[in-house]
Amino acid sequence: MKKILVTGGLGFIGSHTVVELVNAGYEPVIVDNLSNSNIKILDQLTHIIGRRPIFHELDLCIESDVTSLAASEPDVMGIIHFAASKAVGESVELPLKYYRNNFYSLINILNAYYGKPLNFVFSSSCTVYGQPDQLPVTENAPVKPAESPYGNTKQVAEEILRDMVASGSKYKVISLRYFNPVGAHETALIGELPLGVPQNLVPYITQTAIGMREKVTVYGDTYNTPDGSAIRDYIHVVDLAKAHVAALKLMEKDEFSGYDVFNLGTGKGNSVLEVIHAFEETTGVKLPYVIGPARAGDVEQVWGDVTKSTEVLGWTAELDINSMMASAWEWQKYISQNPL
Repeated sequence: MKKILVTGGLGFIGSHTVVELVNAGYEPVIVDNLSNSNIKILDQLTHIIGRRPIFHELDLCIESDVTSLAASEPDVMGIIHFAASKAVGESVELPLKYYRNNFYSLINILNAYYGKPLNFVFSSSCTVYGQPDQLPVTENAPVKPAESPYGNTKQVAEEILRDMVASGSKYKVISLRYFNPVGAHETALIGELPLGVPQNLVPYITQTAIGMREKVTVYGDTYNTPDGSAIRDYIHVVDLAKAHVAALKLMEKDEFSGYDVFNLGTGKGNSVLEVIHAFEETTGVKLPYVIGPARAGDVEQVWGDVTKSTEVLGWTAELDINSMMASAWEWQKYISQNPL
């Protein structure tokens, strides 16, 4: 069974990817420092996959610890690198934290296995596109100056990986540029678990619906969109997790070499108000919301062209916005009744 190292594997996307790796016949090896995750997710994963996954608690920013990890897991065939700080607003306030965490962790894990023929999947982001000149945005769209230190770490990390491959490294690398992951696993045992006040729309919606928050604020209703609210490409986290498995399988083919990037989305956008209404229709729960001023730096609308992912990666998102909202709500109800 092929071992795949999953850094940040107890996080939102990482935990769902662990499940899909097992479903596809891989042996995930989870690495997490628990700075933005919960050790109890390991128990939840055990319930879902029927056995306890291999787990190492360590900080990838500590080079000696990563070297020891590589020595203890020498037969790893691939790495999926999620571990990173990821809050846009916090990155503006604490840029050095983001540059340290996101670059040290990447470089240390690459160095630890350098010289071995490994398949490396990097968790990137559509933030590299900024406000695109054309929609839907393709992988060939220009990478614009980052709007935040977080976005900059994704841009520079892609450059690091591209340069490493070009230097003759034995790594094969795919960067996956996510749009907006939402939803939860069908068991409702794992899902998005924000610490403190959610920074993302859907967990804020579900926490408002359950009574934890007073209301949802829609930031701006005068954008040049059909209903005036901002548009994003939302993708179900389970679909997203399956794309990581598809990336590994693509790199296992002899004809793949070097470095490539793929958009991961549904190929269409939903406005903030459409997401709110989809939640209400799917769950039957009326959601209190108000219109607030647009936020500085917010992109008006962005969604991805996923033709390349369909044709080359052999992957297509299957779950719609209603499935996203329904599963997110089931997770919220579960976590409210069974706090981790």
